[in-house]
Amino acid sequence: MITVAIVDDQRDIREGLQKLLDAADGFRCSGTYCDAESALEEIPILCPDVVLMDIELPEMSGIECVKILKQTLPDLDVIMLTAYTDDEHIFQALKAGAYGYLSKSIFPSRLLSAIREIRVGGAPMSTYVARRVVSFFSAQQNPFPQLSKREKEVLDLLCEGQNYRDIAKNLFVSPNTVRFHLKNIYKKLQVNSRHEAVLKATRVGLA
Repeated sequence: MITVAIVDDQRDIREGLQKLLDAADGFRCSGTYCDAESALEEIPILCPDVVLMDIELPEMSGIECVKILKQTLPDLDVIMLTAYTDDEHIFQALKAGAYGYLSKSIFPSRLLSAIREIRVGGAPMSTYVARRVVSFFSAQQNPFPQLSKREKEVLDLLCEGQNYRDIAKNLFVSPNTVRFHLKNIYKKLQVNSRHEAVLKATRVGLA
């Protein structure tokens, strides 16, 4: 069972997402919050698996809320679910500690898949957002010279939120080969997970 908290100032969106989660097998909504302040009070107590976070909130922004939550719950999986698709909001949210970034126009089935994906180490992003992340990362002058060309390709696809199987298919290699490359990437970047690798790539892209 994946427990999910919702932070959004629009009542109809909160209620719609709650109904979607509670009606789906393997999901449960642990709580809904109309502002960052109430979320910061209860989420650290309830410790949901995933938080769906809007950016535009009444007082404190969703991005600032993520920063504070991650200080208390560093392993918390946060997906930004927002109408904003500009570079500033995208990268500020990822720097704050979000591992996913999706548009509110996403299909319900895709949202459920994204929640499952983030729980197994993925970084679900809308297509446009993934392209912006990869574009920023690729534009840097060899930000990770320690990586081989193939490792760089794997990391690019990882930043797009692709899983082992999809990366293997795109590069015409086996999933075991992808795991081998990822192991080397983690070692060279001094990280321990897909989440950390994507976050480090994003931060370097913004440096």
